[in-house]
Amino acid sequence: MNEHESFLPYNLPDISDVEIDAVVETLRSGWLAPGPRVKRFEDDFAAFIGAKHAIALDSATAGMHLALLASGIGAGDEVITTPTTFAATVNVAIHTGATPVLADIDGGDYCIDPAAIERAITLRTKAIMPVHHGGTACRMDAILDLARRYNLLVVEDAAHGLGTHIDGRHIGTFGDATVFSFYPTKNVTSGRGGMLTTNNDALADRCRLLALHGMSNDAWDRYTDRGSWAYQVLAAGYNYTMSDFQAALGHAQFSRLDEFQRRRREIATMLNERLASLPELQLPVERVGTTHAWHLYVVRLRPQMLTISRDEFIVKMKERGIGTSVHFIPIHHHPYYRATYGWAPGDFPVADEAFATMVSLPLYTRMTEAAVDRVATAVEEIVRDHRT
Repeated sequence: MNEHESFLPYNLPDISDVEIDAVVETLRSGWLAPGPRVKRFEDDFAAFIGAKHAIALDSATAGMHLALLASGIGAGDEVITTPTTFAATVNVAIHTGATPVLADIDGGDYCIDPAAIERAITLRTKAIMPVHHGGTACRMDAILDLARRYNLLVVEDAAHGLGTHIDGRHIGTFGDATVFSFYPTKNVTSGRGGMLTTNNDALADRCRLLALHGMSNDAWDRYTDRGSWAYQVLAAGYNYTMSDFQAALGHAQFSRLDEFQRRRREIATMLNERLASLPELQLPVERVGTTHAWHLYVVRLRPQMLTISRDEFIVKMKERGIGTSVHFIPIHHHPYYRATYGWAPGDFPVADEAFATMVSLPLYTRMTEAAVDRVATAVEEIVRDHRT
């Protein structure tokens, strides 16, 4: 079965012999717990971002949870975030005992709207969690101005953000803490995992303590000739650390980041050039002064110009053997949050309108030019067949 006949998935990881060799070497080393490969990954990642600290964890969810906990967020506090995100962004606030508060998005880039944030601030607000949607940068200048004026913590959800820049500066040092994801669909993967970056020494120390059961010494310290078997539990911590074989995969992937980002930009450019002639679609934007990481390639249908809905569009793409996705079903559409917080569809109209019309097309580094052409041709055909 050739590429034109087989199903083209929405995403595939790009694993080479570089990653396989790194993992095999780690497995043969006998050191699987957090150790030297985690330390190397952290050091190199911190240097790349320009942050004092990088803490490797078993998920981005863990990183966001730790950042809030280490900053003292808890019962009675409110944390403002976006409805256009994955559940984890809201759940971590809930798990601290805080109350999540949603603020609507900008319809051009799907990132949280600073004006909506300010309208949502109350005397109980303690933190803002902006989400760099799809690899585009939030308006951090405006968000940080709000944080200064209202004395608020800023924890950036950069699960999509590895490769995103603002004025040439990589995200990861704008807020009090930033969390990146290495899930299999991300620009760099460690199978699962995440990285927390910060310039705050006290926050970093607390996160490291909480990440390994609240123990005073981690495995790397205890099981080498420099360490000691003795330890103390200083807090009721969590089991959030990254393993050395995950770090081996993640670090090897990270070493290929420039290669990955060049290819993602090439694919996004090809799609932009092919689809620019379709007024029925709103294409993704790269705002002036920012660099898009191209984690996602999100288009929006203009329903007044088409006789087909977003859901029907997805079906038509699948009929042509092409996978797509939607990022995301808004938080206030899910039964749990609706029952718990009284939210409902319609509460955040910009997010609702975006959700009803958005679709993520395939974009991953293993895509060939033929695959990109296949995606673009399918979109062109569907739009042509369903114009008003």
